[in-house]
Amino acid sequence: MNWISNYVRPRINSLFSRRETPDNLWTKCSECGTMLFHRELTESQNVCTNCDHHMHITPRERFQALFDGGVFIELETQPPVADPLHFRDQKKYPDRMKAAVKKTGEHEAMLVAEGEIGRTPIVAAGQDFAFMGGSMGMAVGNAIIGACERAVQRKCPLVLFSAAGGARMQEGILSLMQMPRTTVALQMLKEAGLPFIVVLTHPTTGGVTASYAMLGDVHIAEPKALICFAGPRVIEQTIREKLPEGFQRSEYLLDHGMLDRVTHRKEMRNELITICRMLMNLPPQIVGDLPAPEAEETKDA
Repeated sequence: MNWISNYVRPRINSLFSRRETPDNLWTKCSECGTMLFHRELTESQNVCTNCDHHMHITPRERFQALFDGGVFIELETQPPVADPLHFRDQKKYPDRMKAAVKKTGEHEAMLVAEGEIGRTPIVAAGQDFAFMGGSMGMAVGNAIIGACERAVQRKCPLVLFSAAGGARMQEGILSLMQMPRTTVALQMLKEAGLPFIVVLTHPTTGGVTASYAMLGDVHIAEPKALICFAGPRVIEQTIREKLPEGFQRSEYLLDHGMLDRVTHRKEMRNELITICRMLMNLPPQIVGDLPAPEAEETKDA
């Protein structure tokens, strides 16, 4: 037995070797600085367990928590023309798109899906702020139009989760044209008598706030979400005055009649189920797999 090779060398290697720890096991809350374990953060739907700060969540993660059993069908929407203006600033527009796709794993800033919440069919659309700031371009406009058409086809509500910095400057006037396009598409829902529910998340600003984000039948917001057209810093620099505390945050807008509800992310699913069933003239949700009360009475009779 070689004592040096069998004991001393492995012992030395164990002292100097470093165990590699994945970088994504812990996330620091941007509000209070608490380090949150990834499993704990996933279970809380990306809400800080210490200060209740609502952190960024992707549409796909949101839909997994929203739909029954996390099951939904992703809807394909019409792809737009790539780089219609041949725009270039520090980078070419196609290069920025490739970087955003690599970062998020999504093809665009909006994801459209259909499924059931509380056994209630809905079509849902969600913006991803991580994809170029959730900016509204032709693809986002096409996604909303496709979501409206699918909701009319299925005769079900449309629920939209907004999160955007405004219109996408790389598409110029074509991005601004999505404001009237989406407005006309939402008119189809109104004419069909179908609900359009908007959930405003942090942040919802610019042309998105000036168009489809404020055209809902019901407006719900997550706590402390920034909702505005021009941001508070721009307004302060323009009027040269200090703005009120919490100005343009969801609680402030609720107090001033701009929103209907401010709802915690953990309670959002039940809130949407109740509102959708109410607006569709459906009976209240039956929790679990218990039969309806009418069925029980008939059976007892």
